[in-house]
Amino acid sequence: MAIKVRKPGLLTTVQDTGRFGEYDIGMPPSGAMDVFSYQIGNYLVGNEDGAAGLEITYFGPELEFTEGAVIAITGADLPPKINGEEVPTWEALWVEEGDVLSFDYLRNGARSYLAVAGGIDVPIFIHSRSTYTLIGLGGHEGRALKEGDHLKIGEAGDRSVRVGMAVAREQIPTFSDETELRVIIGLASYRLTEESMRTFLGTTWTVTPDADRVGYRYKGGELGFVEREQPAGAGADPANVVDFGYPVGSIQVPGGVEPIVLVNDAVTGGGYATIGTVISVDRDALAQTKTNDKTRFRRVELAEALEAREARRRQMAEIRQALL
Repeated sequence: MAIKVRKPGLLTTVQDTGRFGEYDIGMPPSGAMDVFSYQIGNYLVGNEDGAAGLEITYFGPELEFTEGAVIAITGADLPPKINGEEVPTWEALWVEEGDVLSFDYLRNGARSYLAVAGGIDVPIFIHSRSTYTLIGLGGHEGRALKEGDHLKIGEAGDRSVRVGMAVAREQIPTFSDETELRVIIGLASYRLTEESMRTFLGTTWTVTPDADRVGYRYKGGELGFVEREQPAGAGADPANVVDFGYPVGSIQVPGGVEPIVLVNDAVTGGGYATIGTVISVDRDALAQTKTNDKTRFRRVELAEALEAREARRRQMAEIRQALL
């Protein structure tokens, strides 16, 4: 074993890129919520795409390394310490056998990522090492880490040459307590009245305490639905429709209050109208919001979403090339 969990933190899970492609059996992707931060950590330590790391939420763990390793911490401003001394983020670091990694209090963002050269070696479940927290599958025994857990690290070889490699400052994202998320309107936005759609897009919403890897719930307004006689198969709630599939990032509004953005561990379908979907690039920013942060939704067309995705792809390729 290479990592001993002395303290688990609030919610520390093993995640990789996720198990996409299994919606037909009701399996959500899971995986890292902030894909950019997770992947850049792997680039820093020289891992291949998809190597498993740790996702750390709000409050960090205390981890003892039982062998030397190259590591990197990315994502939220959750200051890491090695043996009590603060160390940089977005940079490849060396830990010796017996070193202890801990974290100070969260300053900005919500989720940090620990990448280790060789990746976290847990069993593959449906082509992924990610933890599906809702029902307890994958990752380390299907759950968040606990005190006393031991984690294996995959074979890495000598990665010492990577120590000191760092991401350029201008490439590092910044996080604040106010976030704009771009949204493509649909699939069932026709169920909202025009006035309510304007309200949805014009409101500054507040993240509630019900924000986790399943979904983010917001408060700040109330939305109305077009009156109709509910069709056979739909429920009595005006937000009900005959069942839809739920893309990752899709937005539903049960009862017209507290919109919910469904994320990585959400169910794959159900009977609530989905009024829009947060574009894939902006789900990284969503993952770095926390309780009481403010969020506004901005409508975009598919072309802008695709342009944003291509720009992100180019940025990540540029960072990876710089770290070779």
